[in-house]
Amino acid sequence: MMRSVLPYPLLALSLLVMWILLNGLSVGQLLLGGVVAVAASAVMAQLKPAKPRLRNWRAVMRLALILPVDIFRSNMAVSRQILAGTGGRKISGFVAIPLALRDRTGLAILACIITSTPGTAWVEYDSNRNTLLLHVLDLGSEDWIKLIKTRYEQPLMEIFG
Repeated sequence: MMRSVLPYPLLALSLLVMWILLNGLSVGQLLLGGVVAVAASAVMAQLKPAKPRLRNWRAVMRLALILPVDIFRSNMAVSRQILAGTGGRKISGFVAIPLALRDRTGLAILACIITSTPGTAWVEYDSNRNTLLLHVLDLGSEDWIKLIKTRYEQPLMEIFG
């Protein structure tokens, strides 16, 4: 009975907590946040997402340790570039990255990783060629194909198979 009313209780609870944190605690916000959380849980049930199976918890932990460091380093690099103004001439552009990762959840997480890292943006994914088009603020600072494949894609493939 509870599963049919609230098929994703953790999602609903997370959304309710986020709602309260963003809007403040009051009876009205609690009720409105509850309605939004239950509705989102019902919508998610209609999408029928496949449940991901994590195959390698060590790779999850390794990625969880690498990611904050990379995000911090990227923040610092972008800050330096912005503060340098036009004197810090960097070349931005696009990089096509061939991917071996095919798992939808792994690709979604890779998109979140790239999006949360300043200086990079996930532009397009071509599922026919399994290629990611990435926009990079500073092309010359890294071998972007190697970086994405070794630091992010490889652990995600270990995690999701």
